[in-house]
Amino acid sequence: MRDGEQTPGVALTREKKLLIARALDEMKVNVIEAGSAITSAGERESIKAVANAGLNAEICSYCRIVKTDVDHALECDVDSIHLVTPVSDLHIRTKIKKDRDAVRQIAADVTEYAKDHGLIVELSGEDASRADLDFLKAIYSDGIDAGADRLCFCDTVGLLVPEKTTEIFRDLSSSLKAPISIHCHNDFGLATANTVAALAAGAKQAHVTINGLGERAGNASLEEVVMCLEWLYKYDTGIKHEQIYRTSRLVSRLTGVPVSPNKALVGGNAFTHEAGIHVHGLLADKATYEPMSPEYIGRQRQIVLGKHAGRSSVALALKEMGLEADEAQTEEIFNRVKQMGDQGKHVTDADLQTIAETVLDIYKEPLVKLEEFTIVSGNRVTPTASIKLNVKDREIVQAGIGNGPVDAVINAIRRAVSSCAEDVILEEYHVDAVTGGTDALVEVRVKLSKEGKSITASGARTDIIMASVEAVMNGLNRLIREE
Repeated sequence: MRDGEQTPGVALTREKKLLIARALDEMKVNVIEAGSAITSAGERESIKAVANAGLNAEICSYCRIVKTDVDHALECDVDSIHLVTPVSDLHIRTKIKKDRDAVRQIAADVTEYAKDHGLIVELSGEDASRADLDFLKAIYSDGIDAGADRLCFCDTVGLLVPEKTTEIFRDLSSSLKAPISIHCHNDFGLATANTVAALAAGAKQAHVTINGLGERAGNASLEEVVMCLEWLYKYDTGIKHEQIYRTSRLVSRLTGVPVSPNKALVGGNAFTHEAGIHVHGLLADKATYEPMSPEYIGRQRQIVLGKHAGRSSVALALKEMGLEADEAQTEEIFNRVKQMGDQGKHVTDADLQTIAETVLDIYKEPLVKLEEFTIVSGNRVTPTASIKLNVKDREIVQAGIGNGPVDAVINAIRRAVSSCAEDVILEEYHVDAVTGGTDALVEVRVKLSKEGKSITASGARTDIIMASVEAVMNGLNRLIREE
């Protein structure tokens, strides 16, 4: 959590840290580095809250080789410290302006001080991948003599390659009498590869972050390291892998850092298929175009329709909607989907259902109808929306406020339909300008979910508020109808 929170622009409150820590503990993460106690009084409050939350994981604070850092960590009731000492000549010379012998002595003294105060100590070599290996071993040996419980090798600026990592960790793990950890950064995209190489060569622990968060290009990601070990090396990590995706989404939401669509395992596209040849293969055997079952990490596969869609994609999507179409009808639906895709449009679930119901002549009257709505907004007014809906032939008038007019009207809709569609979550909201100019046609796409069931829907108008209402209403009708 400490290195993850060092992602530029991320700052976690006490409450957010507790939410993430509990999720990590539930996943059976062994050690949680909750923060750096020296940072601020607020940070110490957050770390102490995590330490006293009754979690099973060992709670750790980052410390420099300074006794006051250790004192602040002790104030937080942590179990352990990650005691970090510069070990490369570059860091020794520029950061603490001392020589090697002085660093060895200070590191040993602070390790002994922390042990005398009842802490578990993980002695870490910062910038170890650029350090003299003999000097690094000397620091580690001094640390062991001073009582260090674990050691850590930090590839601080991501300069390791897997071959070199294997060589280094075979040497360290065989010559040192304490377990050693690997801490990798992803500057060259090799953090996961180097972490797995270190573990295969004798490392006993890996430092990772959810979604690969961290400074610059981030750290080795928990989901990638765990699943490489579980799925490729058949090694049981003890992590509750079915909670990986849920935790990834939680961290993304609380940090405000979106996960790239093509991010391994947890990205939006990781188990999403559009190309017709791929979907055709999936229908025959899921393993044809998936390396593992998405359910293993708490996900579901998705079929997206667009210009690359094939007949198999359309047939599978229709089947999942519970719609039956003969060969001629499926062909017509497929042609209409292709036309939309060729125009550069994303074909949502609602689009497909509309197309299919038109072709199959089974158009269904919406269960929730919009009668009218009014919005008041301005620089001195809290955006407020009032809305009148017809819900299953019953007129409902409701109001809502929000951060803006769109947020206000969506909140009003939620309140109005709460009797028949409780717990509906707006997961995603996207706006795209279809044309240019102030009168541009905009397309709003939303993703709604209820009790694990997700649907996408869209609305297209020159008025962004109206397009948003249309998209949400389409989605609500889909959810309610399926329920």
